Amino acid sequence: MDIREDLIDHVPRLRRYARALLNNRDLADDLVQDTIERALARTKQFVAGTDLRAWLFTIMHNLFVNQVSKASARAMHVSVDDDEINEREFAVPGNQSRSLEVRDLDYALQRLPAEQREVVLLVGLEEMSYAEVAIALDIPIGTVMSRLSRGRERLRTLMAGAQPPAKLKVVR
Repeated sequence: MDIREDLIDHVPRLRRYARALLNNRDLADDLVQDTIERALARTKQFVAGTDLRAWLFTIMHNLFVNQVSKASARAMHVSVDDDEINEREFAVPGNQSRSLEVRDLDYALQRLPAEQREVVLLVGLEEMSYAEVAIALDIPIGTVMSRLSRGRERLRTLMAGAQPPAKLKVVR
C-alpha cells in the first residue's frame, strides 16, 4: 500500500480539525500543509495495516504543540479593555442568531485548555473513537475520557454564559 495515494482522502478532515483548533484559516492551512509534508517525508515510518488517520492526527498534534510553544514565547498581549478598539467593528446585524450561536461555540471552544479542546474536537468533530484519540495524542484512554468530560462540562458552562470556576492553587 502506498500511503501517498490515501493522504488526499484525509486532507478535508485535517483541514477541518486544524481550523477548529487554530481559529485562523491561514494558520490552519499552513498546519495541514506541514502535516502532509512531514507525513510524506516519513512514509517509511508508517506501519502498513495501522490507522493512517490516527497517524496523521498524531503528526498534526505534535506540530501544533510545537507551534504553540514557539508562539507563546514571542506572543504580544493586547488588553481587552484597549480604548483604541472601536466597538462598532464587532456589531452584528439583527437576525443572525444562528451565526451568533456558531460564533459563541467557537469562542467557547477557544477558551478551553488546548488539551481539552483537542480531545473534544477529535471525538465530536472528527468522530474518532477514544482509542483512536488516545493513539493520536499519545495519552492513556482514561486521560482521553477525563479530558473529554471536563471539556464538555466547561463548554456547557461557557455556552450557558456562566464563567467556569477558577482553579485555586493550594499553598501549604
